[in-house]
Amino acid sequence: MAQVLSYLPKNLPDANLIVGLDTSDDAGVYKLSDDTAIVQTVDYFTPIVDDPYMFGAIAAANALSDVYAMGGKPLTVLNIVGFPVSKLDKKILAEILRGGADKVREAGAVIAGGHSIDDSDPKFGMAVTGIVHPDKVWTNAGARAGDRLVLTKPIGVGIVTTAIKRAKATPEAIRQVETVMATLNKAAAETAHHYTVHACTDITGFGLLGHAAEMARGACVGVEIDKNSVPMLPDAYELAKQGIIPGGSLRNYEWLADDVQYDESIDEVTRKVLCDAVTSGGLLLSVPEAEAESLVEALKKNGVETAAVIGRVVADHPNKIVVK
Repeated sequence: MAQVLSYLPKNLPDANLIVGLDTSDDAGVYKLSDDTAIVQTVDYFTPIVDDPYMFGAIAAANALSDVYAMGGKPLTVLNIVGFPVSKLDKKILAEILRGGADKVREAGAVIAGGHSIDDSDPKFGMAVTGIVHPDKVWTNAGARAGDRLVLTKPIGVGIVTTAIKRAKATPEAIRQVETVMATLNKAAAETAHHYTVHACTDITGFGLLGHAAEMARGACVGVEIDKNSVPMLPDAYELAKQGIIPGGSLRNYEWLADDVQYDESIDEVTRKVLCDAVTSGGLLLSVPEAEAESLVEALKKNGVETAAVIGRVVADHPNKIVVK
C-alpha cells in the first residue's frame, strides 16, 4: 500500500491541514478555527463474525476508533454498505445496520446518511467526522525517548477471527473476540485525556508491531516491547501454533523483518502473534514514564480491564523495534 500511495499527487500546501498522509496516521485533521479542527476517517470490510448484528457493531467501533486515536470526539457518521440484494435476506442487512447504529449511539454521535451498492459480497463500514482542538491533536509521530507505551486491548484478534472462519474457535473464544472488537475506545480515550499523551495510534491491520513501527518512524525513535506484558486473547497462541494465522498477519511479519529484532528466546509463533492483523483493536499510547502506571490504574477503574504498560520509547536504534 505504501508503494501505491507514493504515486498519489502531493497536496497543495495548506497550513490548515494538521495531519495528512505523511506519517500514515489514523485520520486526517483539518483546522477550521483557532479552537476547532475536524477529524475525518473512513473504514469498511467484509464480515469477520457470523452474527450480522455483531458485525455491524464491530465495523462501527472500528471506524469510530480512528477519531478517538487522534484525540477527537466523533460527531457524525455516514454508512457505507455493499450488499448482495438478490442473494441474501434483507433482514441480514437490517441487523448489520442496527448493530452499527447502536454503537454510534453509544459513542454519542449521529448517523447523517450513507451510500449503498448492490455488491457480490456484504461489506459494511462508516465515514466518520469528529472534532478536536487544534492544539490537542494526538498523532502517531510524537513519541519521546523515555516514554512508556500503554496498550488498552489484547491482541490476537485476527487469529481468532480466522479460527471462526475455519470453524475452529470455541464459543467462549468467539464471545471474547466479539466483545473486544465491539468495545469502543471511547473510555480509553476519555481517560487518557487527563494525562500527557505524546503519541497515539489504534492497533488495526498492521498489528501491534506494525503500528509501533509507524510510531517509531514518525518520531525517529526506537521502541522496546516486553512480550510478557502484552495482553493476548487466551486462545490466540494455541490457535496460531496450529497454523491458524491470517495471511495479513504473515505479511506483516515478513514486512517487519528488517525493522524488528526479537530476543532469541522468543519463539516464532509468539513473533507472529505480535504481528497479528487486528480489527478494532486498542489504543497504543506513548506517555511520560511518571504517568504510565497511574494511567493504567485509571483505565482499569474506568472499565478498560486489560490495559497494560507493554514497553518504552528509547533514543537508541531509531526507527527500529526490539522485542524482549
